[in-house]
Amino acid sequence: MAIYPPLFGGQVATGAVTQVVSIGRDGAEAARAALERTIASGGVAVFPADGLYGLACDPLDPVAIGRIHRIKGRDDGKPSAVMYFSPLAMRELVEGLGPRTRLAAGALMPGPVTLVVANPEHRYPLACREDRERLGVRLIGGPLAGAMCPLFQTSANLSGEPAPGRFADVPRQVVAQADLAIDGGELTGLPSTVVDLGSFDDDGEWAVLREGGLSAGDLAARLAGIGEADPPPG
Repeated sequence: MAIYPPLFGGQVATGAVTQVVSIGRDGAEAARAALERTIASGGVAVFPADGLYGLACDPLDPVAIGRIHRIKGRDDGKPSAVMYFSPLAMRELVEGLGPRTRLAAGALMPGPVTLVVANPEHRYPLACREDRERLGVRLIGGPLAGAMCPLFQTSANLSGEPAPGRFADVPRQVVAQADLAIDGGELTGLPSTVVDLGSFDDDGEWAVLREGGLSAGDLAARLAGIGEADPPPG
């Protein structure tokens, strides 16, 4: 496992280092364990999602979220998705969804999608930002699957720069200011497809807010019939 000295304002932070774990060299189990430790201790991690590299922390930790905004160089005020690696970890959240939305989530996840769902219980307000009635959620597979920590996540790039699909393309200063960086090699380079399911239980309607790793055709095929069918009993 390698280490990098973090940079703050162009200066090296004395005594602080970034742990770098390579999935190819150290194994997926070591990467999952390091991620869970870092998030549980209030740290910030660079990690491979399914398409792009992300910056992540505990979604309920305002200090860690503030660090992520400083690392990126700007807080753009936009909401962020909460990401899971385990269906078990997100069970309570899924149980709070409407019946049609639960069916849609089961048809689309895990996969390269972000689902924007109704959030009447106002879960994860720091990720929702101003609109706490809606929440973006992700569930992905891959080598980190099984990790039990939910993540506040955003792309591991500097503000205004492209989101990286390879670990080598994550900016050096981003890696250096994180507590953990997981090298998962080259990813697809595609963002997740963002799907609005906020009114899906009411009217069966959905909309693509951003195109990405799941094509519109595949999305429509997976959702076909769910919105029109009578909702199952809660």
